[in-house]
Amino acid sequence: MSAPAPSLFTEAAIKTAEGLGLTKGRANLEVFADTLLTLATSDKNVLAVTSDSRGSGKLVPFGQALPEQIVEVGIAEQNLVGIAAGLSSVGKNVFAVSPACFLAARALEQIKNDVAYSDNPVTLVGISAGVSYGALGTTHHSLHDFAALRAINNLRIIAPADNFEAREAVLAAANLQEPVYLRFGKAALYNLPATDRFHVDKVRVLRQGKDATFIANGETVIHALLAAALLEQRGITCNVISAPSIKPLDGETVLSLAADSKAVITVEEHMVNGGLGEACAALIAQAAINPKFKIMGIPDEYTVTGSQADIFRHYGISMEGLSETMLGLLEP
Repeated sequence: MSAPAPSLFTEAAIKTAEGLGLTKGRANLEVFADTLLTLATSDKNVLAVTSDSRGSGKLVPFGQALPEQIVEVGIAEQNLVGIAAGLSSVGKNVFAVSPACFLAARALEQIKNDVAYSDNPVTLVGISAGVSYGALGTTHHSLHDFAALRAINNLRIIAPADNFEAREAVLAAANLQEPVYLRFGKAALYNLPATDRFHVDKVRVLRQGKDATFIANGETVIHALLAAALLEQRGITCNVISAPSIKPLDGETVLSLAADSKAVITVEEHMVNGGLGEACAALIAQAAINPKFKIMGIPDEYTVTGSQADIFRHYGISMEGLSETMLGLLEP
């Protein structure tokens, strides 16, 4: 029997989260499946289309409850997107569900032409994203999806950070009537501090400070929040931004906080090329503000093999790693 995967959080990180009053939630993927079932139960035009992903997409209950509203195409991602686009073009509200690593690579042409360029309002759902597949290795990591999809016109990109953001993002996608890419990992997450609002195009400011800023998305946001709490023990206060929407990016808020910061670190479960970090770097450079800046993600190298937790810690995507990186940036 294999050993359980290491927790994404060290004992010190768990203690810090508890000190902040954070509660443990579920995997965003589970919240997605529950929310989609609720939507589809009240609207027969809501369909799930999967590429042999009913189990991994947590859609078994959906299929049992609504067998006429789920389409299984098998391991054929290009067909998946083409069929989803066709159903969308005749008025169906389609969620196309497949592992992110394959959806954003094998079906890239169909996403570009059949969905985005043809303006079919399909919600593309990339599951088990980032390095969620752990020791299955680089072939199963989706470290390219932000970069590839940001280059396509007429496609929103959303990576929720907790159960609240996941539920709101699914509801928003169902109502937007435009192409959307939703990205979900597999890990159970902490519920982040409540904020006054959620808007699909806006960042959430989870913590405010005067010295530095963390901008993160997806499953990395909690690590940035914990790093900020650890830094505050050393007298350094940080803004922590959850940026679920990478495209469009809430440039106004990002620039406002970055302009008043001595240092900015972006954090993402993606290659350092082409993702959230480069989107923020372009904004900051064009606005001619000059904080010290660092993109934290997976470097342009052969990714180490291990669990998601192993990979995060190896590349400094942890409370401890991020706080040390920020300290280094803030040194005179």
